[in-house]
Amino acid sequence: MPNSPDSPVTPDAPDAPGPRLTVAVLGPGGVGGLLAALLSRSGHRVICLAGEETAHTLRTTGIQVRSALFGDFTAPVDAGTALREPVDVCLVTVKATALDAALTRIPPAALGDALLVPFLNGVEHPALLRARYAPDRVAPSVIRVESTRTAPGVIEHTSPFAEIDLTGAKVPRPRLEALAEALTAAGPATRVLDDETAVLWAKMAFLAPFALLTTRYALPLGEARTRHREELASLVAETAAVSRACGAPADPAQALARYDAFPSAAKSSMQRDAEAGRPLELDAIGGALLRAADRHGVPVPVTARIVRELREAGR
Repeated sequence: MPNSPDSPVTPDAPDAPGPRLTVAVLGPGGVGGLLAALLSRSGHRVICLAGEETAHTLRTTGIQVRSALFGDFTAPVDAGTALREPVDVCLVTVKATALDAALTRIPPAALGDALLVPFLNGVEHPALLRARYAPDRVAPSVIRVESTRTAPGVIEHTSPFAEIDLTGAKVPRPRLEALAEALTAAGPATRVLDDETAVLWAKMAFLAPFALLTTRYALPLGEARTRHREELASLVAETAAVSRACGAPADPAQALARYDAFPSAAKSSMQRDAEAGRPLELDAIGGALLRAADRHGVPVPVTARIVRELREAGR
């Protein structure tokens, strides 16, 4: 039976540990859909926020997940086009290119005292969110996962891992710990870290070279790291220098070793967006890196050239 936006959902799953949370998920795509389904299966109430057509599909069929790690299952969720009731947490899982439009679905008054947890690429979105919502409720976090929405309400989780780092310089620690407990029980290994800058730049330092190089040459990581090794090393070194200038540790040698250990067929999400003709998060990743480099006087010639080439190519 379809779930109405105002009716609670009681999934056929074990009881959630601790308090049963009400969680809004803004953007139930590859990442948001996976987290929504896992939290629902764990016993929490989940409200997905999306366009009317997607919301109708989710209310009718729930979210179907195919995952070697978490199994294949379908989880019921509520869904609507905007947040209209109190929630404990709102996960923001849209692309950076869609953030401004998506935020109209969560008016500040409706969000109230809830935690706002963005899982976005880049490092500039926390300031935007804190200007719009209560600064001590914004918890910028990162997720390491490969998960794709193949159709509305259909999620393919392809990575053998799903790991989350929760942070938030001004957020009360007990609230982060409670969310981490709920997420870990639902599936993704989750930890709470104190240094927000280090958390965000740790992902940026890995993602930026990967995304820029694979998208520029339209190659999977294995070919890109072999055929364009010198450029990869330069991108890694430049990104690490900017990261350190921003106050976050970075180890270029360790980053290169991680790229070498990744499956050769791996593609960045930016590259997949380019292949599908979708807008790229070039400004949120490459643009943000260049702006940080400029602020701190760090030379990044290879990064600047590749970003320029991608922009000139209409990316």
